[in-house]
Amino acid sequence: MDLFPCASRRNFSCTALFLILTLGALRVPVAQSQHSKGGASHLDSVEISGSQKFSSQQIAAAVGLRAGNIITREDLQAAADKLAALGVFSNVQYHFTTVESGVRAMYDVSDATTVAVTFDNFPWFTDDELTAALKRSVPLFDGSAPQGGAILNAMSTTLENLVQSRGVLGTVSHTLVNFPLGGSRMQFRVENADITVKAVEFSDALATNDLAAQQSTSQLIGRPYSRSALELFEFEQVRPIYLTHAFLHVQFGSPTAQVSSAAAQPGLTAVVVAIPITPGPAFKWGGVAWDGNTVVSAAELNSLITLKPGEVADGNKITALWDAARSLYGQRGYLDTKLEPRTEFDEPAGRVAFTVTVTEGPQYRMGNLVLSGLSIDGEKRIRAAWRIPADAVFNQKTYEDFLDTGVKQAFAGTPVHYEKIGRFLQENPGTNKVDVLLDFQ
Repeated sequence: MDLFPCASRRNFSCTALFLILTLGALRVPVAQSQHSKGGASHLDSVEISGSQKFSSQQIAAAVGLRAGNIITREDLQAAADKLAALGVFSNVQYHFTTVESGVRAMYDVSDATTVAVTFDNFPWFTDDELTAALKRSVPLFDGSAPQGGAILNAMSTTLENLVQSRGVLGTVSHTLVNFPLGGSRMQFRVENADITVKAVEFSDALATNDLAAQQSTSQLIGRPYSRSALELFEFEQVRPIYLTHAFLHVQFGSPTAQVSSAAAQPGLTAVVVAIPITPGPAFKWGGVAWDGNTVVSAAELNSLITLKPGEVADGNKITALWDAARSLYGQRGYLDTKLEPRTEFDEPAGRVAFTVTVTEGPQYRMGNLVLSGLSIDGEKRIRAAWRIPADAVFNQKTYEDFLDTGVKQAFAGTPVHYEKIGRFLQENPGTNKVDVLLDFQ
């Protein structure tokens, strides 16, 4: 009995020389094995291990391996290659043994990292309907998706057929996207589908009656319908309104769209978008305690607070407080300072307080000012205008002010104009100096 370990061509090379193929007791040299279909035998059994998501039977069925089939070594390798190409496995290896009744194949796989799936502009179907269609048609689809692989193309094709069954002649693409509150998702989108937003409706009275929220929806009306664009709108335009009113637990549900009976224009699909909002309770300011700060005193940090005890805990002012604290450290050369606020909600009292752990890091001094893209005269002007001497404590605010106004002042009265200035702070922990790199374009 011979044991021949192998791996998928996508991720691995064979780990043993195939000097003899013992399928049907036929000798096949390695150089000929790619061209010969000799040595075919019955597949006595197939066992696939290593996956925490799928059973051996599910995986085998996905690549067409069934006990009793007539197979060759090329068929076993092709199955390994297909498993690797799917994208749902990060590692695929296999080996097989010959027995009196045929061949026993054993595959070992490792599950790949997957992300959530989102459907960007499918107003004709619910998410449940789309997910159900994918589970019916795409082997090994479990509700999530890998970040690459053939399974994504199969998912796109299934969704494309589904939307075309509704008379929509669009194609379906897939893209890995990052979302404002963190995390990545595999987004499926209908391309070349004329879907526009006719109206936006909020489920909560605050957003419905808030003038700023209503005015901001005007940028969506008549524009292409996109869930990801709506989620960004929620995060950038609507969420700050709730934070201002101290609704710190506000939750936004996934936007839904209903196809309107009257199109915005002939030939277009117009949708009414519903944005579900659960505001939660409003909180009052209960103060902040600082921990780990030595360079900047608690009194100095507290002087940055614009909220008074018992006042509405404006979430935007709270965020501004953390930014102001980091800026204060930056002005003293502490560029790596980290703040870790721990929120302490007192639900019965309706108060929120914070304990902020400060990791100050090293203090940096000014290193080299490295300039590129300037004429000789331009470089002289910039160096003359620069306000942080060599070896002085680096002041991040002075650096930012220079980029905002100092550069313009340096070239005042001249026709010089730069479309873009590339900027980078090169920290040198060994010397605790920071080099400023500016590229004028």
